[in-house]
Amino acid sequence: MPGARAAVGAGAGRVRTYVPDGPVDLGLVLGPLRRGPGDPTFRALPDGSVWRASLTPAGPGTLRVSVHDGEVRGEAWGPGGSWLLERLPELLGAADDPSVFAPRHRVVARAWHRRPGLRLTRTGLVLESLVPSILEQKVTTDEAYRAWRLLVRKFGSPAPGPAAGGRLWVMPPPREWALIPSWEWHRAGVDNKRASTILRAVRVARRLEEAVALAPADAQARLEVVPGVGPWTSAEVVQRSHGAADAVTVGDLHLPGIVGWALGGDRDADDAVMLSLLEPYAGQRHRAARLILLSGRVPGRRAPRMPRGDIGRL
Repeated sequence: MPGARAAVGAGAGRVRTYVPDGPVDLGLVLGPLRRGPGDPTFRALPDGSVWRASLTPAGPGTLRVSVHDGEVRGEAWGPGGSWLLERLPELLGAADDPSVFAPRHRVVARAWHRRPGLRLTRTGLVLESLVPSILEQKVTTDEAYRAWRLLVRKFGSPAPGPAAGGRLWVMPPPREWALIPSWEWHRAGVDNKRASTILRAVRVARRLEEAVALAPADAQARLEVVPGVGPWTSAEVVQRSHGAADAVTVGDLHLPGIVGWALGGDRDADDAVMLSLLEPYAGQRHRAARLILLSGRVPGRRAPRMPRGDIGRL
């Protein structure tokens, strides 16, 4: 039964170390991969290490990452362990080039100065970002995180290697997603529209994973061929799978107002206004938007509403 398989590969894992060409803040770099505090595929421990469980092209794998005195140490377990270690530098932003970024606004410059360890991660994996992004469409983050947690724990498998401050789980492979009964989607709080979108996506999972070899814009176009996947979802995916510095999220409920307020004092900005304000950052608009979010400069609430990012669009 799904979720009943025993963990394998416990004990010492394979190790890789390398020295990045600049500071790396694990929380900032890998934080976007975490789907809520209860994400069963992600653990951030008090010792500063980060653990991730991934379904790689070579199979399931667990990765522990830590940074000490400027040196990155990765330890991995499972069939996918070597794959994860091979791509460890890119996961921590080695393919990202922050030197080309030029702040054009004081709020952005301050956030940039205060976070020298910010790099854009590149996982090289599409489905692991696509499925949770679909779950986040038009619902609160709490609802989406709950659905992700319940589905991964029930239909995924225990991650290989030692426990990482609690059990880690590997997300289900495409076939397992396709076999989830309709009532289990319902129990997880996933409506038929989102469930159907995930089912359509996993049926063409191989073609979607091949998109990692494409430029981000081309990868987005391929993702959006799947009915139910639109610009919001595709941008959220390539930001993680490709480390796409320019893939700004459009269709978000709150982001235009936050960017509009930070850069132009316009709390009612829509996507068009946001894109106009971000135009000086062409090629780096996603990085600029992340820095604005990290700056904490957000408009005061007029009335109770959902936290930023709670509602996604297609």
